[in-house]
Amino acid sequence: MAEEKVLTGRLYDIQGFSVQDGPGVRTTAFLKGCPLRCPWCHSPESQAFYKQLSWMSMRCQGVDACDNRCIKACPKEAIELGQTRKDPLTGDEIQMIHVKRDVCDNCGKCEEVCYPNALYITGKDYTVDELVARLLQDRRFYEKSGGGVTISGGECLCQPEFTTAVFKRLKEEGIHTACDTTGFVQWEILEKTLPYVDLYLYDLKHMDSEKHKAVVGVPNDLILENAKKLAAAGGKMQIRIPTIPMFNNDEDNIRKTAQFIADLGDAVEITQLLPYHNLGVMKYLRISDEPVAEATPPTEEFMQGLKKIMEEYGIKVTIH
Repeated sequence: MAEEKVLTGRLYDIQGFSVQDGPGVRTTAFLKGCPLRCPWCHSPESQAFYKQLSWMSMRCQGVDACDNRCIKACPKEAIELGQTRKDPLTGDEIQMIHVKRDVCDNCGKCEEVCYPNALYITGKDYTVDELVARLLQDRRFYEKSGGGVTISGGECLCQPEFTTAVFKRLKEEGIHTACDTTGFVQWEILEKTLPYVDLYLYDLKHMDSEKHKAVVGVPNDLILENAKKLAAAGGKMQIRIPTIPMFNNDEDNIRKTAQFIADLGDAVEITQLLPYHNLGVMKYLRISDEPVAEATPPTEEFMQGLKKIMEEYGIKVTIH
């Protein structure tokens, strides 16, 4: 008799005491893999499903401090000497490394010998039992605060069987559940989560499908249609709108987005405007040598102006 395959999912982080991913104090599980390629993504390590080597330069103490351990450990010779930097305490020059991304196969051999954890693999596999057990460790925080568990990404529904199984187990334990989603999945996948998800944190990025595809990499038709279907099926939503300079923060798009949300009716509990920030830039540099575009974060006055426009449509809006 064949051995039954154990269902596993791939995560890149688990954050306890999260207060921005749904009501109350929550634990958020972040799954790897996303079909979108948002240039402003604050967690670029979430995009690829495969495990990735990250290098955090500020942790690295230089090759002289560890006798070139990472360079010697790499079977692909994907780590070489790089630039130098000054030690902020002594002013001495420190010899740093450089990861040849086109050679590295993310095997993790360098992680094993990097004692300051400057080199580390992003991506860890969990069974449903393992992840649920970890999430239930924080149950007392959920009960005291009216919180619960949020499963996020990437796009957590790119791992649909695993995500749905975790939600089902959490509901059996009486835990409030939230699904942070781009909405870019087949409706049949979203529909299967409905019995087990109390709240959907639902992203809207642009109302024009061509502009959406040009910048994010996919059209928005499926996303908008799924939002309508969720509302009709009784799903509860918090709409999240990342406000990105030169992309979606113009008045015309904001008004069209507000009208779309208003048409969803009582299914939308609140709309959150998320001001652009550049905190993800350093994360891109940990996994890639490719240059990253940056923009100027909006002012509080500008964000308040967007909020006022949206409130004209009778929806509840906060700046998150």
